[in-house]
Amino acid sequence: MNVVSHEKPSTHIKRRTGIALAAILLIALAVAIWLWRASSPAAKSKETGMIQVVSAVVAQADVSVRLTTNGTVSALQTVDIRPQISATIKAVHIKEGQFVRKGDKMFLLDIRTEDANLSKSSAQIAKDRTDLMNAERNLERQRELFRQEFISRAEFDAAQNQVDILRGQLEVDRASVEANQVARSFGEITAPIAGRTGAITIYPGSLVQPNGVALVSITQIDPINVSFTLPERELAALQQAFAKGEVPVSAKQDQADQPILKGRLVFIDNTVDMASGTIRLKAKFPNADYRLWPGMFVTVDLAPRTLAGAVTVPVQAVQTGPEKKFLYVIGEDRKVILQPVNVRLIQDNIAVIEGVAPGARVVVEGAQNLRPGSVVAESEDRGQRTEDRQNKSATKPDSAGKQ
Repeated sequence: MNVVSHEKPSTHIKRRTGIALAAILLIALAVAIWLWRASSPAAKSKETGMIQVVSAVVAQADVSVRLTTNGTVSALQTVDIRPQISATIKAVHIKEGQFVRKGDKMFLLDIRTEDANLSKSSAQIAKDRTDLMNAERNLERQRELFRQEFISRAEFDAAQNQVDILRGQLEVDRASVEANQVARSFGEITAPIAGRTGAITIYPGSLVQPNGVALVSITQIDPINVSFTLPERELAALQQAFAKGEVPVSAKQDQADQPILKGRLVFIDNTVDMASGTIRLKAKFPNADYRLWPGMFVTVDLAPRTLAGAVTVPVQAVQTGPEKKFLYVIGEDRKVILQPVNVRLIQDNIAVIEGVAPGARVVVEGAQNLRPGSVVAESEDRGQRTEDRQNKSATKPDSAGKQ
């Protein structure tokens, strides 16, 4: 059975034309890719025997040595409130977790016993004064009679002793009145410091005693301390910075949305912990918004010293050899030289080194393919190019001609 095609001749022509155009486009694209690869730096370096690397310039600047450690937030002071007399609670003027100011009323005790004792001692003073006045009048009479020799010396001395005894008794009773006044003043308990109250353990009607449990505790929240430790090798620099003036300290909570808090160093311990080889320190922070809380863990940063005129390179440029660390320095003829260096500090992706002069060009990326004497084709470090552009834009004059 024969199959007869009903397609028109023009349809065959269009299909063949489309296939031909697609083939031409593919060939042109392949040629373009080949030409681009042939003209790329990697191809040129491969043809010339060069090794493609990323380079950077050795810089010189003052570098602040930043010390980072973990710290614990601690209250500046905490006070346990206890009664100084045995009595029952008459009223509680505060709530748990309340912020109080110094002098605010907290508890009122039942002081009827102290009132009675004060009244009794006051009445005793009145009696002592009356007795003393009578004794003094009697002494004057006895003195006149003794002068006229109507009484003996012993009788006169007895009258004088009676006056002295009553004067002494009056002083004792005055002291008793003062003691009862002090005891009565203990009936109203006020806040000795400003801070936040903790849990209240008693209620009205409870019997409290001086040697019993604390009624409540007050913790000072603002300002607040952060305690931390640093290696003993940093002690000399810390002491020098502390003696010169204020040493700034920053603290950061372990949360992405929390700001960096600023404080200052206030305490360096007088001994080094022999077990850990660390020195204990404290920093004080303003805490009006109560972001820091006693017992909280934070990350502490401080910079007690600065390396003046430090020579720096990107940390990726530092290579580790079998004996010591080194850099690949690019010479004028594009050949690399292995240069041993001493690394003083690594911080913020920057290495502070000794052994290379500022201005030299060193290999940052591609060092794994190098040997001393290798010829390289270099391109600048992207991070350094970005930094250079930022520095240029920062110093570019504005429309008014100011820089």
